Amino acid sequence: MSNRTLALNELTAAYLHRHIRPESEAASGLRERTSSMRMAVMQICPEQGAFMSLLCRIQGVKKAIEVGTFTGYSALCVAEALPDDGILIACDVSESWTRIGKPYWKDAGVENKIDLRIGPASETLQELIDGGEGNFDFAFIDADKENYQTYYEQCLHLLKVGGVIAIDNVLWGGRAADESVNDESTLAIRALNDFVTADARVFSTMLPMGDGLTLAIKL
Repeated sequence: MSNRTLALNELTAAYLHRHIRPESEAASGLRERTSSMRMAVMQICPEQGAFMSLLCRIQGVKKAIEVGTFTGYSALCVAEALPDDGILIACDVSESWTRIGKPYWKDAGVENKIDLRIGPASETLQELIDGGEGNFDFAFIDADKENYQTYYEQCLHLLKVGGVIAIDNVLWGGRAADESVNDESTLAIRALNDFVTADARVFSTMLPMGDGLTLAIKL
């Protein structure tokens, strides 16, 4: 028995996908629609979507934040797990990308749960902080890597004790572990990974899911 995570070949990955919770028709349609785009690599994988949906259900998430929405697949996965009166504040700078997801949000019956804010996420989050907002249950960070540290601090401020931050792309295609790679995005991810691991305000772990996913519970 190996003590390392199994590397998935195509056969094993297909088997895994057959045994995760089936996507809703809207989620499957949006994921397929996005897969044909040039920037499709920015979309989370279906097993991560299923995991985040499960996590939100386990946590009983009612208020959530998303930093980086792209075409809206991750937002849809989270919103489907929220109660009828739940809310996801989704932050993105692109109207053209997020516009793609809106019909699928509507088809899934979750459009009223998603409050899309177009503009720099750091400004949106700071407006929430300045407005006295707080007690969020869940935050998902998947945006420009150079500002990950800022988003992390702002989301941690907005989260209630026991709330969870999920941070995407923490393995960064393996570049985070390769000390010979020192571009700005890689350095930012590497620095945040080290920071979160040592942050006494949270209990965190890193999962080899998708491009790497860190979970941090606010203590």
